[in-house]
Amino acid sequence: MTEALKHECGIVMIRLLKPLDYYQKKYGTWQYGLNKLYLLMEKQHNRGQEGAGLAVIKLESPAGSEFVFRERATGSGAISEIFSNVYKNYEKIPAEKFNDPEYAGKYLPFAGELFLGHLRYSTTGKSGISYVHPFLRRSNWRSRNLALAGNFNMTNVDELFDELVAQGQHPRDYADTFVLLESLGHYLDREVQFQFDKYGKERKVKGEELNALIEENLDIHFMLNKASENWDGGFTIGGLIGCGDGFVYRDPWGIRPAFYYHDDEIVVVASERPVIQTALNLDVEQIKELNPGQAIIVKKEGQVLFSQIQEPRTVSPCSFERIYFSRGSDADIYKERKDLGKLLLPQILKSIDYDVQHTVFSFIPNTAEVAFFGMTESFNKYMNDIKLSKITEIGKSISEEELKKILSMRVRTEKVVIKDIKLRTFIAQDGHRDDLAAHVYDVTYDSITPNVDNLVVIDDSIVRGTTLKQSIINMLDRVHPKKIVIVSSSPQIRYPDCYGIDMSRMSEFAAFRAAIELLNERGQEAIIDEVYRKSVAQKDKPKEEIVNYVKEIYAPFTDEEISAKMAEMLTPKGTKAEIELVFQSIENLHKATPDHKGDWYFSGNYPTPGGNRMVNTAFINYIEGVDKRSYK
Repeated sequence: MTEALKHECGIVMIRLLKPLDYYQKKYGTWQYGLNKLYLLMEKQHNRGQEGAGLAVIKLESPAGSEFVFRERATGSGAISEIFSNVYKNYEKIPAEKFNDPEYAGKYLPFAGELFLGHLRYSTTGKSGISYVHPFLRRSNWRSRNLALAGNFNMTNVDELFDELVAQGQHPRDYADTFVLLESLGHYLDREVQFQFDKYGKERKVKGEELNALIEENLDIHFMLNKASENWDGGFTIGGLIGCGDGFVYRDPWGIRPAFYYHDDEIVVVASERPVIQTALNLDVEQIKELNPGQAIIVKKEGQVLFSQIQEPRTVSPCSFERIYFSRGSDADIYKERKDLGKLLLPQILKSIDYDVQHTVFSFIPNTAEVAFFGMTESFNKYMNDIKLSKITEIGKSISEEELKKILSMRVRTEKVVIKDIKLRTFIAQDGHRDDLAAHVYDVTYDSITPNVDNLVVIDDSIVRGTTLKQSIINMLDRVHPKKIVIVSSSPQIRYPDCYGIDMSRMSEFAAFRAAIELLNERGQEAIIDEVYRKSVAQKDKPKEEIVNYVKEIYAPFTDEEISAKMAEMLTPKGTKAEIELVFQSIENLHKATPDHKGDWYFSGNYPTPGGNRMVNTAFINYIEGVDKRSYK
């Protein structure tokens, strides 16, 4: 994706199932858990570069000593910073004590058995250390302490906030993270109080025995079930309870991903599968995915439970995870991205008038490389079929010269576009970003035959089109292709997201702007007015009753008409080459990613009622000229 989007965060939960002494003897260090946490977070760096944090729980610590530890930092170097701060605690510890796991477990900070890590990308615009996960809710009761981190965005924060106020609470912030923390904390308090009354008041148990019974019988299912009854959004939420229980809970629509592995030594949960494979040297079959609405719960004593917290709803795993956001090293995602490239063959052939011999294929940016491989594979097969047909047609009488000429037919691929990383960093720090944006990418000169060759460049997706217009098309035009075809391995992005990707304004989408311009050009402005009227009329209705009328903006046009208008709008003045945009179809997207059909960005079919409310608000904001996010 040539235009960076802030998107899903990343989480890691680790539970060591053996004493620290076990890891010291087997792996040479009691820091085994900390080291794995670092590796799992670093391998998910792509999921969050605005901040990072970690929390650690000691399972056994005497009264008067700390048992919950947390470290957080902001910025792209946050992972290194937080682990550096953790290890600074050990600099002055004598070697004989530092290497003693029993001493470490009793006295050294962060020497625990239960870990939670988080990588943050803000989708709400709120920044600063106070918004970096894990969030922490403290108490003198171990079982009432809660550390929370997640990959989520809630569409109904207003309703959840009002629920807290109705309970008598006074939330300190309106952000969804604060609201979820207090909601979960409320039901954790209720569960602890229930166990306290059961064993303390009814059975007259006191002291440490009472604590042990409360902690042993904490019903995490109850807490998660009651707190999340009215949650609307995409989420994977990890939590640590001070007594030693841990959990990760996935939304009942399956929007956000969560993978896990456990054996008799360790439990690991992360946002992406290949990072677990790498960190623990595992085969892909050994790692499982949490089901929609399911939680993995690890009790203090080490029991691993799988609990269905909420029944699955309209299951819609995010297709953008497969197209762009998740690491391409995942076995299934790699195949799916190649398939996305392969399925574009008929459309690309049509766009170049089947003239493969006079077409150069390339990609931009690097994340589109796998789709590029798939695209070129399909073209190689196509060319082989042509060669076979020509040879068969001529038959045994074919001359050596003719045979060489046919066999020399090939798919021409070049590294036409280069991204200048250093310049990108400089621009991010400079006030004249727009003036320099055109030079973020550079071109490889003499890579095509001027005024003869077509140039086909594949991208993951096209959102705003800003970089295309300001930089890429001008740059590609410098090598003088006859025609430039920009290919998107995803469909046209027409609708905003509210589940964790920072694209919530209608004006951000080149496809939407194109549809609006077409309506105006063809004298169909009444459709815009009617959609606005319908949207305003349902503005104050319950989210469950709201309809996505924005679909009517696109209804009069074919995909090809919108693509053509986008190409016209995004072509800079003075461009000599003909410009065409080619997009993946939604049908082929589903073929390539059959288990991830969450396509609301492209289709407008939101899996939750809050999605329809959000797009309704986004359209009203667009018409009224309100430049703000359509969710809070």
